[in-house]
Amino acid sequence: MEIIDAIILGVIQGLTEFLPVSSSGHLELGKAILGDNSVPEESLLFTVVLHFATALSTIVVFRKDILGLIKGALKLKWNDDLKFISKIALSMIPAAVIGFTYESQFAELFGGNIKLVGFMLIITALLLYLADKAKSTNKNVSFKNAIVIGVAQAIAMLPGISRSGATISTSVLLGNDKTKAARFSFLMVVPLIFGKIVKDILSGDLTYDSGNFTSLSIGFVAAFISGLFACTWMIALVKKSKLTYFAIYCVVVGMSAIIFSMFN
Repeated sequence: MEIIDAIILGVIQGLTEFLPVSSSGHLELGKAILGDNSVPEESLLFTVVLHFATALSTIVVFRKDILGLIKGALKLKWNDDLKFISKIALSMIPAAVIGFTYESQFAELFGGNIKLVGFMLIITALLLYLADKAKSTNKNVSFKNAIVIGVAQAIAMLPGISRSGATISTSVLLGNDKTKAARFSFLMVVPLIFGKIVKDILSGDLTYDSGNFTSLSIGFVAAFISGLFACTWMIALVKKSKLTYFAIYCVVVGMSAIIFSMFN
């Protein structure tokens, strides 16, 4: 992979990770447009590395929240902090089970299946549109909600289904506050990504050609820096903007992807 391609894909990942428009879908589209011919396993490795970078940027942006949760949990009392951490843990179960069970099947989907990405983006648009019609509330995410949102996150492993879009939309449709839904959505993915990285390293699943180290490193840095910017900016944007705007964007990109796949 060329260095400029790694930078472009890194920036795409960083900017779209926190937008409800599917970072994985945009990465697949970017690879197709740039002519990336990586086999599914190598393509998935690059995707995982970029997700790892944006997970780190999430930690930096939410460092005060995370430190507060850790301090609260260390008190060993059933307080709000420990309850929130428990909800995060519950939300991880569906994605962890489905991801580890069907890992090879998901890996095959990250090989330039642009038509699939297009249709999944349209489904994402529908979720965002429905969530936009939901009434605003001050409700917190419950334990039952955490499981349902976790299922949405598991489904979002499909390229084109926005993880943040699916989880935020599901949370809002369950009657939760948009701001609280966004915070829960951004924080719930961090332990899952780190868990996936550790699991793959220990199992030896993540193998790479040393010749790709430069591209992976540059892509990582690009995703991390753009992720810092996007996370900070998009938290405020999600609070104030209507999800319908993102839904329209997903429909346009989704239809374009389907048409693109027909001529390639």
